[in-house]
Amino acid sequence: MAQTKTILRALAGETLPTPPIWMMRQAGRYLPEYRATRAQAGDFLSLCYNPDLAAEVTLQPIRRYGFDAAILFADILLLPQALGADLWFVTGEGPRLSTITGEDDFAALKGVDAIHDTLSPIYETVKILSRELPTETTLIGFAGAPWTVATYMIAGRGTPDQGPAHALREGNEALFARLIDLITAGTIEYLDAQIQAGAEVVKIFDSWAGSLKGEAFETYAVEPARKITAALKKRHPHIPIIGFPREAGDGYIGFHAKTGVDCVALDNSITPEWGAKHVQPDGCVQGNLASSHMVTGGQALIDEVRHVREAFSNGPHIFNLGHGITPDADPENVALMIETLRENA
Repeated sequence: MAQTKTILRALAGETLPTPPIWMMRQAGRYLPEYRATRAQAGDFLSLCYNPDLAAEVTLQPIRRYGFDAAILFADILLLPQALGADLWFVTGEGPRLSTITGEDDFAALKGVDAIHDTLSPIYETVKILSRELPTETTLIGFAGAPWTVATYMIAGRGTPDQGPAHALREGNEALFARLIDLITAGTIEYLDAQIQAGAEVVKIFDSWAGSLKGEAFETYAVEPARKITAALKKRHPHIPIIGFPREAGDGYIGFHAKTGVDCVALDNSITPEWGAKHVQPDGCVQGNLASSHMVTGGQALIDEVRHVREAFSNGPHIFNLGHGITPDADPENVALMIETLRENA
């Protein structure tokens, strides 16, 4: 089926009359069936580490909408937990981690070889999905990019400006670089194991790449993505890789070539026309409908879906949101988005 799956065709550089579609965070709180399964699990981390339930929530949007891909249900902070960080979630506020602020904190982390003990349930989820997904549906694995993961490990939580991570990067660059190197090595092994379990594509989420500027962007967003991509391509030459340096602005230009990724996901801080002109000539792009349309719907949603589709119609394109769908989205608007994208197909 690999040659006929539409997302794999787009990732290989084919321009399709109707772009394939999936949606970041498509298994999530906007769906009532997800909320019911999460309640069954008890809490978020228990859901992530229960292969049967994690596979179930991954499958729910496929059953409901018929997306062209399913993305593994997990969280980017499972890797730092596997590396020895304490991780918990505060209801209504999000993740909390023990912090890495000095040499002793870093020394307490585990080596990369230890991650699989913690992450083995995630690989089991991938195996279940590879068996149970429809044959036409592509299975995407993922991990957080080293910079983004590091921002959480240093601050112990999400922050508006990633200030604690920037402070450590500038104040103790040697320690910061060692942390990035550890996360990079762990990410390679984590994604390699997902591929071995059945993932057909992997995506690297650099949600906070936009706060890196100039040389720092090249050093801590581009270079780790290049290392991860090169290592995975050496082991699995035919596995496509999607990179997402969110809000990178001009940093999107040349990201394909600098990192070796097969596709660059674009957020909606740039226009589709800009992305088509400056990024799509280098390869497949993914994006970039504003997720707010999943809340507001209506004719504006229809018009913008058509706008994005048309802007990227002259090259390989995977239709997606510019960021993850939000919990307040209306499931009916997701159906409208897909219906509009596939009209006249």
